[in-house]
Amino acid sequence: MPLIRIWVYDGILASGVAGIVDVFTAANSVAASRPRRGDCKPSQLRWRVESLSGRPVQTVSGQVIGVDGPISARASADAVVIPGPFVGDIERFFARLDVIEPLLAALRRQHERGTLLASYCTGSFILAEAGLLDGRVATTHWAKGRTFAMRYPAVDLRVAEILTEQNRIICSGAVTTSLNLALRLVDTFAGADVANETGKLMLIDGNRVSQASYASRTHDVRHSDAMVARAQSLMEKSLQRGFSLARLARDLSVSERTLNRRFKLAVGEAPLQYLQALRVDVAKRLIESRRLKLDAVSARVGYNDLSTFRRLFKRETGLSPREYQRRFARVA
Repeated sequence: MPLIRIWVYDGILASGVAGIVDVFTAANSVAASRPRRGDCKPSQLRWRVESLSGRPVQTVSGQVIGVDGPISARASADAVVIPGPFVGDIERFFARLDVIEPLLAALRRQHERGTLLASYCTGSFILAEAGLLDGRVATTHWAKGRTFAMRYPAVDLRVAEILTEQNRIICSGAVTTSLNLALRLVDTFAGADVANETGKLMLIDGNRVSQASYASRTHDVRHSDAMVARAQSLMEKSLQRGFSLARLARDLSVSERTLNRRFKLAVGEAPLQYLQALRVDVAKRLIESRRLKLDAVSARVGYNDLSTFRRLFKRETGLSPREYQRRFARVA
């Protein structure tokens, strides 16, 4: 029977462990109820929850997760799942050397053994820190995409994607995608039929393919450049006005070249790219509120041509404005 080890540590979300275990439990129930085909029965999954010390860990909410034993780099496994830390500052997490160094070493050893590695949310930072994602595709929580890309430029980050897989490494997005990740492991070790039936049983949308409609590209922008912060403020106050880099530079008393250079350094993209993302973020909030008709929303964020706005909105979110409203508009 396939064995999946779930490696836990203090500061994770309880749901990211319990949800995965619940999916495996449901999958075993589904597999047990399926008729035998010749001598074959769908595989039953086994799992162990393990910590570095072999003692229970405390989640960020204070709940205690019991474990089955200590993490071992040499112990055999078909897959290892590494949850993501629930932290605002990833640098602070990586300063916990008593956790990080043995965890990275154990992951490298398991990867060398051919073990399938899987992570969700900020767990992809741990895999990247171990050097296991260089030259490979990966995803992470949409709000951490810019931080990830700047820290790990050798990784092919696909932050809009719910789930990525390459060379026996699977990554998924925010914590609820841990259920999609668990289903992928069920598919791998128990078969597609069991995974599909388990997804239906647990009401897990296996067709979620993008985080883009949930994302705010201007969310994860922290910097200390006062001039760039003022530029961002001016953009927010003049969304309806046509954009001019020359005018913005003039208002800030700097050259266009200086503005462009410092903006890219602080924010990670050019002013025009940032402005387009900002317009979409504001449009999302207006569409969610249902206060304005679509043509009024388009004009409010600086697009007098509704068809241009629709194209930009769908490119950024993966949904048309109407589809986005049906999915995310507030219920009165």
